[in-house]
Amino acid sequence: METETGREKENRSSIKEFLLLGFPGNQDVQITLCVVFTVTYILTVAGNVAIIAVVGAHSHLQTPMYFFLSNLSFLEIWYTTACVPKAIAVFLGKSRIIPFASCILQTYFVFSLGCTEFLLLTVMAYDRYLAICYPLHYSTIMNNTKSALLALVSWISGFLIVSIPTSILGRLFYCDSFTINHFFCSIDSLILLSCSDTSLFQWLTFIMATTVILGSLLITLVSYICIITTIVNIPSAKGRQKAFSTCSAHLTVVIMWYGSNIFLYIKYSKDNALEINKIVNTLSTIITPLLNPFIYTLRNKDVKEALWKVLRGSGSWF
Repeated sequence: METETGREKENRSSIKEFLLLGFPGNQDVQITLCVVFTVTYILTVAGNVAIIAVVGAHSHLQTPMYFFLSNLSFLEIWYTTACVPKAIAVFLGKSRIIPFASCILQTYFVFSLGCTEFLLLTVMAYDRYLAICYPLHYSTIMNNTKSALLALVSWISGFLIVSIPTSILGRLFYCDSFTINHFFCSIDSLILLSCSDTSLFQWLTFIMATTVILGSLLITLVSYICIITTIVNIPSAKGRQKAFSTCSAHLTVVIMWYGSNIFLYIKYSKDNALEINKIVNTLSTIITPLLNPFIYTLRNKDVKEALWKVLRGSGSWF
């Protein structure tokens, strides 16, 4: 008689691909979603590329703050690229199938880049803390070498942390169902399809998500408490406004990013409210990367001036 393990292995080996459902709706809804996602993707890539180009082209912007901003823009390009092009294909009905290996790889990149963003935002908060609370010593404490090291550690740590749960996810047994109720391969959706005991895996992902998200949020909040306290004590109104303008854009992005991800991942139970999760995922994977360059541009005087110089033809790209 065939053992349970043998049947599980057979089921697991039969799952060679998954079917992405995307969002429910008729053809008109799918076309609308396709147009929205396509336009959003193009604007996201263009906006973030523009920030990287402007920072690289103007020497006065080549400081640790803008170096971290360029890293964030570079990350956002790949973060949205990891899931949006496939989602567009799903809406078009051209390619709803995704191979098993590609699905696990997509999960790894989406969540690795997401984890890296938490760390980068924390580093950016620390950078603003040093600049505002210790302005006289800032250039000594946060030099080019230290900023590059902090960015490198953020990238490496983000990809290493997510490698553990992703490797486990790829070794789980999956039942006969291969339909993923999402527009990309998310951890929640794959857990629901698994016929293995995922309680230990869910505890692991919960602990890791809590540590990364709440740990980085705590450091960010402490940094901003110190920043706000320092700004309030600045005697001149002009000085307070200038100090706040250097960190207000970052604070806006932090609120949007942490708000959506805390809702998605700081919970042990992976319930069936996937429709709500898809909407929130759209905010974190589509809307936030789109708004980031506009938020930093509209609320940052130096970046706005550099962009206007380029648009007027007076800025040099070399």
